[in-house]
Amino acid sequence: MEETRSLLQIKGLRDGLLVALDDAPWEEQHAALIAQVDAQPAFFQGARLALDVAAQVLRVNELVELRDQLSERGIFLWAVISESPTTEQTSQLLGLATRISKPRPEETRQFSVDDLGEETALFLNRTLRSGTRVEFPGHVVVLGDVNPGAEIVAEGNIVVWGRLRGMVHAGAKGNARATVCALDLSPTRLRIADEVAAGGPGREASGPELARINEAGNLQSEFWSADR
Repeated sequence: MEETRSLLQIKGLRDGLLVALDDAPWEEQHAALIAQVDAQPAFFQGARLALDVAAQVLRVNELVELRDQLSERGIFLWAVISESPTTEQTSQLLGLATRISKPRPEETRQFSVDDLGEETALFLNRTLRSGTRVEFPGHVVVLGDVNPGAEIVAEGNIVVWGRLRGMVHAGAKGNARATVCALDLSPTRLRIADEVAAGGPGREASGPELARINEAGNLQSEFWSADR
């Protein structure tokens, strides 16, 4: 699995996921991507995927095969970014986008708790239903609800632009500065680093809340606004 992961990098975009492939032969990259998808089906299920293939020269049959395999797994391939004119033309013939837009800084701040810098964030534009588990080595932003029975584990912050009713663990590698934000914060279980609160940090409020570890080392929640 370590060798497979080394062939691709996954980053969150406003419109879905961006997968950047290595310069290995296409057969190896193709296999690595499908193996990663099959290893984490809940993570990729329903995702919109953009693919950065660098200078790789791809023909119609190669992209069609990949698109169909991803579609069978509930993944929508919507864009292919390439330095190769041949690959770009092939992508356009298949109706795939060949350019992706990055969020403007002011748009990013609306959903950020801290300045992310070079850190990665996963953006999920859907509700996470019971039985779904998402793990990500960075920040996780959900534009939707997190239902009871769903779980998010992130090494960074967790932001839910909706109702948080499931289980969340921010700062999963011990980052006590991580935070959890939601428009409606009522988790089944909330954990930041090693601090755990069953049923949330214990403050009733109507409106957006932010949960964090205070200076005394205890979990607390407070009103949260996007320009914090």
